[in-house]
Amino acid sequence: MNTRCGAERPFGGQGVNRRSVLAGSAAVMAGMLIEPRSTRAQPVERIRRVGWLSGTHSVVRPTLSEPLHQLGWVESRNIAFEVRYTEDQRDRALPLAKELVAAQVAIIVAVAPIHIRAAMQATSEVPIVMAWWGGPDLVESGVIASYARPGGNVTGVDMRLIVLDAKRLDVLRQAVPKATKVAVLISNRQIFEPQMPPVREVARKAGINLEIFDTRDSSVSYSDAFDAIARSQCQALLVMSSPLFARDSKLIIEAAARIGVPAIHGEVRNAREGGLIAYGTPPAHLDRQVARQIDKILRGAKPGNVPVEQPSRYEMAINLSTAKSLGLVIPQALLLQADQVID
Repeated sequence: MNTRCGAERPFGGQGVNRRSVLAGSAAVMAGMLIEPRSTRAQPVERIRRVGWLSGTHSVVRPTLSEPLHQLGWVESRNIAFEVRYTEDQRDRALPLAKELVAAQVAIIVAVAPIHIRAAMQATSEVPIVMAWWGGPDLVESGVIASYARPGGNVTGVDMRLIVLDAKRLDVLRQAVPKATKVAVLISNRQIFEPQMPPVREVARKAGINLEIFDTRDSSVSYSDAFDAIARSQCQALLVMSSPLFARDSKLIIEAAARIGVPAIHGEVRNAREGGLIAYGTPPAHLDRQVARQIDKILRGAKPGNVPVEQPSRYEMAINLSTAKSLGLVIPQALLLQADQVID
């Protein structure tokens, strides 16, 4: 049929008649009526519910949502998060973990050792993804059977903080070579003690005396802890790895600047925020590793067969403006090691 002619001469012209047009219209209408039913018949994606258990009041990190999206998991379409946080009240960890189990989540993503252990107490069946383990060796502490085949219902990412905090002290020693007394900022002696032996070993070899400052011994803010650091006449500060300190990084950087103490922090962004030095694994890199673990389990892998991953990338950033304000000259050898030098 010549569509153009039919459009110009409806119901007339060679090869076109009213009956055929009506028949065609009826077929189009029938198709319109059938199509919505066909569309409605398409299967709706099942939303998988993922539990999130952490210490600080926060939503799931954007740097985790993005790699999950790239792997095909989109919030409100096929994945949803049940978020629980303890606000650093340790006795809340187990009840909240049990809440997530009762909510029948497909996975529990637990941040930091206390929440990982709480999740393990709450269930031996629901898969647990560690995001991120920061305590002692996972095998020695009985969390997994081995890194290659963890066994049980736990896998995830080991941040290797037991090694990383010691490395930070060594970097700080290079930045402030005359420092013989270094402050160490922690938020709970019991939690941080497993991370301390390698730090003490670096200090012993370098002839450095360490003085521990626990923010739990202080009042509402960080002011008391930093006033105590100032009175101690410590010449540098190691900020230990902690989700709490990551959340409060700007407050800590401002407090260190107020008392004029050179400090090393855990994330590159901390140097951009005004901290002197930062050394660690980029959170976005860790989140991509965690996202891969979540993806594997949601697609049917057993957590006991999914190897526990370790960071494969570390970054260092140095803020020269902060160094200048502190009257420090950063050794050239250390500057050459830095991934970012901020003027």
